[in-house]
Amino acid sequence: MTIHLTRDLGVLHRNLLSMCATVEELVHKAVDELGDPNVDRARELAKRDDEVDRFDVSIEEECLKILALHQPVATDLRRITTVLKITGELERVADISIHIAERACGLVNQPGIEVPEKLKEMARRAVEMLHQAIDAYVGLDSHLARQVCESDNVVDELNREIIYELMAMMQAKPELIEPLINLFSASRHVERVADHATNIAEDVVYLVEGEIIRHRAHFR
Repeated sequence: MTIHLTRDLGVLHRNLLSMCATVEELVHKAVDELGDPNVDRARELAKRDDEVDRFDVSIEEECLKILALHQPVATDLRRITTVLKITGELERVADISIHIAERACGLVNQPGIEVPEKLKEMARRAVEMLHQAIDAYVGLDSHLARQVCESDNVVDELNREIIYELMAMMQAKPELIEPLINLFSASRHVERVADHATNIAEDVVYLVEGEIIRHRAHFR
């Protein structure tokens, strides 16, 4: 590896970590909005999404420049392709965070509506999965990455239970359908955060081990 390639990869790594930190903060705040919704805070979160979009474009440009100038191979090539994939996942998580905050705003001034404990638990697990997936990338820890992938099943099951319970509440109390739909959507969005965390973890396994584990269950 040349000195220039080492330098450029270092810059790329630091920029990706900055993007990760921004997205993690965005997700945390969006999830917090479910328990204490506030329209003004939701608008501020939406502005942060522009920052994530700038990271996405900038990092992609850096990756393309490195590919053109250095023509990396083996591990270096895997790292660049992995960074490209991870930035895409993070950008989508940022978008989902804004959607969660928007759904939370739909709960403002809705008496009798409380966020289900299962939804709070699912949100906690999804945020933790994202954090662990990022830690796995930083530490090049494929074992941790595989644990993140396994955790997705728990979140999926919680989402199914929440959706079932919300539908039952809609049938029992039709007057609450509108706010309950916001909770329904919030649950689906939180589940998508876990999905993207899983995708990042799968990318880390590829980076470290050179093995593609996406869709593995479909080929058994």
